[in-house]
Amino acid sequence: MILALICMPLIAAAIVWFMKPGLHRARVLPVAGVLHLALVLLALTRSSHLQPDAWFRLDALGGWMLLVVSTIFTLCSLYAPAYLALRMERNFGVFGVAMLGFLGMASLVATSRHPGVLWVGMEATALSTTPLLYYNKNKRSLEATWKYLLICSVGMALALLGTFFVAYAAQQGGLGEPIYIDRLVANARAMPIPWLKAGFVLLLVGYGTKMGLAPMHTWKPDAYGETPGIVGTILAGGVTTMAFLSLLRFFSIMAAAGLGPFCRELMVGMGLLSMAWAFVFMIRQGDLRRLLAYSSVEHMGILAFGVGIGGKATLFALFHVAANALVKSVLFLGSGNIVRSFSSKNLADVSGAMRRLPVSGWCFLLGFLAIVGSPPFAPFTSIFGIASTALGGGHLLAGSLFLALLAAIFMAMGSVILPVLQGNPNPASVRTHYEDTFGLTAPLVLALALALVLGTWLPGPLQALLTRAALLVEGQP
Repeated sequence: MILALICMPLIAAAIVWFMKPGLHRARVLPVAGVLHLALVLLALTRSSHLQPDAWFRLDALGGWMLLVVSTIFTLCSLYAPAYLALRMERNFGVFGVAMLGFLGMASLVATSRHPGVLWVGMEATALSTTPLLYYNKNKRSLEATWKYLLICSVGMALALLGTFFVAYAAQQGGLGEPIYIDRLVANARAMPIPWLKAGFVLLLVGYGTKMGLAPMHTWKPDAYGETPGIVGTILAGGVTTMAFLSLLRFFSIMAAAGLGPFCRELMVGMGLLSMAWAFVFMIRQGDLRRLLAYSSVEHMGILAFGVGIGGKATLFALFHVAANALVKSVLFLGSGNIVRSFSSKNLADVSGAMRRLPVSGWCFLLGFLAIVGSPPFAPFTSIFGIASTALGGGHLLAGSLFLALLAAIFMAMGSVILPVLQGNPNPASVRTHYEDTFGLTAPLVLALALALVLGTWLPGPLQALLTRAALLVEGQP
């Protein structure tokens, strides 16, 4: 089953590559997406029967993250044929191979039980998504691609060094090969603390760079701003999710070693810094997709803050992974439709989007309300849970700063987004022939519906999966 999760997308990528050029290549994506999602659900029902000492295993934490990524990929794959039909001049083969290659490598990261293989998988996700960033093939997208590669490569180098530190600590603690993550957690108390502390700092900076935590987020505005909306969705809901998972694997080792307080302070600080940084750059932001990039920085900060607070906030942080990914899908795909209609992502040229594109405009408005934590959508549940846990757990200063930053970001985003959606289209703006179609709006409505359902009702099996995943993050078996 694990082999199928990893290899199926790669086989589909090979099929796309060797198919004759044409739009039929894009139709492989939704088939592969739905099949992969079905395999993930099937694997989750069988994961309890797998042995803990193995190179690959889908536990609750990896299963939850892979379920989120597979769902986001499926939404993007449903959007892809209609989108690519508008971009007939581009190479569908490279696009399809890169998308499916990312899904295969994300499956590798989610199922890996060895720190080295985990790192290789994360590096492979960067390489597989790089062609997607250059899809528009202009000077700005080339600059964004190189910035993404260089900055993330530095981050991954630091993450590799941190992995070596943890491996050396394991050797000093008498742990022989192979150093599975399960064995590292079980024997964490025997490892020397200084090496673990140094390792986690490097890992936080390294994988935090891939997540886009401030101040290592500098690749995000260009990468998100110069790519199609569908690629922004994969980056915001897929790549960052896998980076967060990689960081949590090592956080669980630190928690088992008794370093929870040390790591939590770093996570809370990084989380609040990311939220504050995002707020500053959201003010009077003139580019729609760059605004969403800073929103992604904010929500990576929320994830780090939640894990840093600990307790029930860890569970809500994991839930926020899904909430953020679903709503970001609405916003990025919706922004793609809006930018295409106005032929500009400069906010000075875009107004009255709800009149020109009723479905995309309304979805974008509801997505904005959801991402800033308005009920009854899923982000409200997770953000409220994190804030209440922080304030109820005695973290009054941190919790108060968290709420203040949320309020400030709501006002900053609202002042930029609402003029884009309301009013009448600017007569001077470019009028294209693009209009809402079923293929380009159905994935937005579906993602919004899922965010609404999860905000009001979480099925029992998902609750149990989240609870087990949160225990794993805390270093418990």
